[in-house]
Amino acid sequence: MSMLAALQPGAGEIRATEYLAATRDNVLWGRLPCATDRPVLEIDPGTEVTIDTISHEGVLDDQGRDPIAFFAAHGVDRDFVLDDAVALAAHHPRAATDGPHVITGPIGVRGAMPGDLLKITVLETSPRVPYGVISNRHGKGALPGELPAVDGTVSVFAELQDALDGTRHGTLPLVPGGERSVRFPLNPFLGIMGVAVAGDERPHSVPPGAHGGNIDINLLTVGSSLYLPVQVPGALAYVGDPHFAQGDGEVALTAMEASLRVTLRFELLSQADALNEFGSVAGPLAETSEFLVPTGLDEDLDVAVQNCVRASLALLEARYGMDRAIAYAYLSAATDFDISQVVDIVKGVHARIRVSDFAGVRRG
Repeated sequence: MSMLAALQPGAGEIRATEYLAATRDNVLWGRLPCATDRPVLEIDPGTEVTIDTISHEGVLDDQGRDPIAFFAAHGVDRDFVLDDAVALAAHHPRAATDGPHVITGPIGVRGAMPGDLLKITVLETSPRVPYGVISNRHGKGALPGELPAVDGTVSVFAELQDALDGTRHGTLPLVPGGERSVRFPLNPFLGIMGVAVAGDERPHSVPPGAHGGNIDINLLTVGSSLYLPVQVPGALAYVGDPHFAQGDGEVALTAMEASLRVTLRFELLSQADALNEFGSVAGPLAETSEFLVPTGLDEDLDVAVQNCVRASLALLEARYGMDRAIAYAYLSAATDFDISQVVDIVKGVHARIRVSDFAGVRRG
């Protein structure tokens, strides 16, 4: 296993002046914030915040709701089990009908109003532990009724290992109890980044929506940004569902789920600036150094694809003044439409529009 030290609450490097620990008062379990929730932290636009997140794997009821015992069965010493995860499992309420995800927040952004866009930029992602878990549960995943092939939940333990060149990889055996001979690259990101919804009902944590939430877009690594249409005054932003690695589709149900310490910058685009930059944005929109990444969401995967194509067309029309028919042809010739995930009730699709294709093009 990697020699990475565990990042217990408040310990280790904390990059930003503002730090939000995943204490009981600072997290929700299974639900996302709504307009009536009070922020646990208030910041000005442009502020950087270091945030601890907790993975739900190892704390859920079907795993015994005892992370010390669960991870000990995989050879993990108590010092490498996070204290905030232990406290969550022991004391935090969660209804059986709620989602599995633990989110940290909400964070109020002063001056944010509906119509604005909240920009969340990922500055740093640090593994808090040297392991993760990939789970498949009955009735879930891409092959419900087919896998898992045994009774109960199948939770596969994945270790981090350090390579000679200093890089870290996730590792798996070919068969249970076998040598850890399968290695795959890490790609840490937050599966959940969102803003509060209007009204007084907290939404379930599983299906994503216009508020963001459980979008599971694996492009949102360090240096990338997510734009979300603000739904309520103050935005009430939150993050969670930390991943060390995830393939597009997330077919078994979960990624390599594992707790992260992240540093994020929260910025605001006014409604006028947002319209000029991106056009009308109805849902999550990501941006990396290489790509503009509009999204499409729906319970029907075909409709999710259609929604993503429409969002891509609208973006190209607004940003570059591109004719709709030509933009449609461009997308067909030059843009990949990837399945973000198919396991969260609402399916997700994201496009990868290369920014370099429009180098020197005058904005519309």
